[in-house]
Amino acid sequence: MRARLSSQPWLYLAPAFGLLGVFLVYPVITTVYLSFFDSRSENFVGFANYAYLITHHETVIVFRNNLMWLVLFTGATVTIGLFLAVLTNQVRYEAVAKAIVFVPMAVSFTAAAVIWRFMYIYQPADFTQTGVVNAVVTAFGLDPVAWITNKSVNNFALIASGVWMWTGFALVVISAGLKGIPTEVVEAARVDGASERQIFWHILLPMLRSVILVVAVTLVINSLKVFDLVYVMTFGNFDTDVLANRMFKEMFTFGNFGRASAVAVVLLLAIVPIMLANLRRFRREQ
Repeated sequence: MRARLSSQPWLYLAPAFGLLGVFLVYPVITTVYLSFFDSRSENFVGFANYAYLITHHETVIVFRNNLMWLVLFTGATVTIGLFLAVLTNQVRYEAVAKAIVFVPMAVSFTAAAVIWRFMYIYQPADFTQTGVVNAVVTAFGLDPVAWITNKSVNNFALIASGVWMWTGFALVVISAGLKGIPTEVVEAARVDGASERQIFWHILLPMLRSVILVVAVTLVINSLKVFDLVYVMTFGNFDTDVLANRMFKEMFTFGNFGRASAVAVVLLLAIVPIMLANLRRFRREQ
């Protein structure tokens, strides 16, 4: 009787474990296995695919771009989201302001990429600018910029579109954290003569540290696996390629299963430590 009771939870969990095994564990193992073979998965090549990723000029640019997304996208989104959360927390039309900022999150990534592709349209200086961004630039007397094809600015332009999409997420989560801070603490600081800047740096920011960390980890993971914006806006051309898009191109454009699997493994290895660190942090807080 006791043995049957102890085995019942496992019977209920068996379907979930089965699905995880089929759709998660098996694909991961297969992908790691294929990463050690050639383009047609016929001949064992060892670590040749991984060596290609870290030595080839095009793939080195891919890693550089992902690092730019990791630093600039995460930093800008968290900073702007925090700034807007503090500001909107002090106005009467708080709900309306947050809704406006959050609207881009309701748009699909593909649609957002199409929107920004139109906004970045470039026309020579002698022509009327049909892209919103260049229309604004030329209105200030500056020359139009080829935001998508100019290699010196195109990655920043793509990252800006990502920040536009995800700022609403950061704003909502950080605002929820602000609501959890006791008003008595802030009022006591004001009574003691603390300025708003001092309240922000010495009270709000320390008490929001765990919330900001959750937002930052989420954004870091998304920056590592960004795909839609790059695929639709540039397809990785003009030195804008990233890991996820490179994996797609190696698999479906070049037909190289080995290199595509190697890119997938590198992407997995980059994300897993971040997720494990986040889980350990949750356990410590509990």
